[in-house]
Amino acid sequence: MAVVLCMAPWFSAAAVLPQLRAEWNLSPQAGSWLALAVQLGFVVGAVGSALLNLADRVPSRVLILVGALVAAGANAALLVINDGSLAFVLRGLVGAALALVYPPALRAMSAYFTTGRGVALGVMVGALTLGSASPHLVNGLGGAQWRTVIAVTSVLAVLGGVIASRVGPGPHRSPAPPFRPAQAWQALSARGPALATLGYLGHMWELYAMWTWFALYYSGVLRAAGGTDVTRVSALATFAVVGIGALGCVLGGVLGDRWGRTRVTELSMWLSGASAVALALLVSAPPGVILAVSVFWGFWIIADSAQFSTIVSEVADPAYVGTAMTAQLALGFTLTAVSIALVPALEPRIGWPGIFLLWSVGPLLGAVTMRVLRGTPEAARIAGGRR
Repeated sequence: MAVVLCMAPWFSAAAVLPQLRAEWNLSPQAGSWLALAVQLGFVVGAVGSALLNLADRVPSRVLILVGALVAAGANAALLVINDGSLAFVLRGLVGAALALVYPPALRAMSAYFTTGRGVALGVMVGALTLGSASPHLVNGLGGAQWRTVIAVTSVLAVLGGVIASRVGPGPHRSPAPPFRPAQAWQALSARGPALATLGYLGHMWELYAMWTWFALYYSGVLRAAGGTDVTRVSALATFAVVGIGALGCVLGGVLGDRWGRTRVTELSMWLSGASAVALALLVSAPPGVILAVSVFWGFWIIADSAQFSTIVSEVADPAYVGTAMTAQLALGFTLTAVSIALVPALEPRIGWPGIFLLWSVGPLLGAVTMRVLRGTPEAARIAGGRR
């Protein structure tokens, strides 16, 4: 519940980006940078957190509370400014603050579970998914009033931080290790964590780019079909496409624990990449058909996400699990910044079909990487020997 609420500010500006561009007279490029700012801020925050070993040395509930309060404050500050440059800084601060929420939350959950960890982290990432989707629901139900979206998501983040502050340390949390900045790299340089991280990068290549730009894409689909009330309908559609991923995360956790993590991550990326290819081919399909394929895509695009973190928690040094998770997330979100930024630069040239084909490359390569990991000796430590 804390993560659902704390992560609400993540996509708050992206959910109302057309309104912000109109009110602040932002160019399309400036709007793209505003959407990208959170990713860049998260990378900075995650890198700093990994170097300082914060997720392993500071209680998770303290980090999450601080991150939630800072994110809420920076998000709410958008209500009193009228400048795109300052908005970029504030959105970057939101991302940096949420780097104190997401990795420590994964670390905290892993400290409560040894068996069933895949389901546990799947529920946690499902919560992240719901939190990320919530601004689109608020937007769809609130008549596209961007101030309402910003205000509500800021209040939700504060409430999430308060809830997190009530969560004690798990029974399997390791004692605070020595301060070792180099551990941020060493935690991922071993073969097992390195392969898991490469698979994670393939997954992340498409995930946040799709989450960020789907509302814009589907708005164009609706307009081309002569639809009405496009803003509201596209917001609700985006909530469905992103939000359905919460169920995918849970199923991914169940399959990861029972069937094997490398298997479920590989399957998920094959299906996700195939969905992107299918949408590239459905250029003239009715909006309902496109939405149905997109919902299927939204289910599988995130179903594997928690399992990458779970694999790292099982094969990394137990004393620095939080640092390893944070470093993995930092690399992943660095890549998302690239894939998000490429869309406005390439879409006018190659169109949305070309964008979807480009996105499909990541999960297809990631699936191959997880097949390689399955054949290594380190795989015997994953999911109790179920690889």
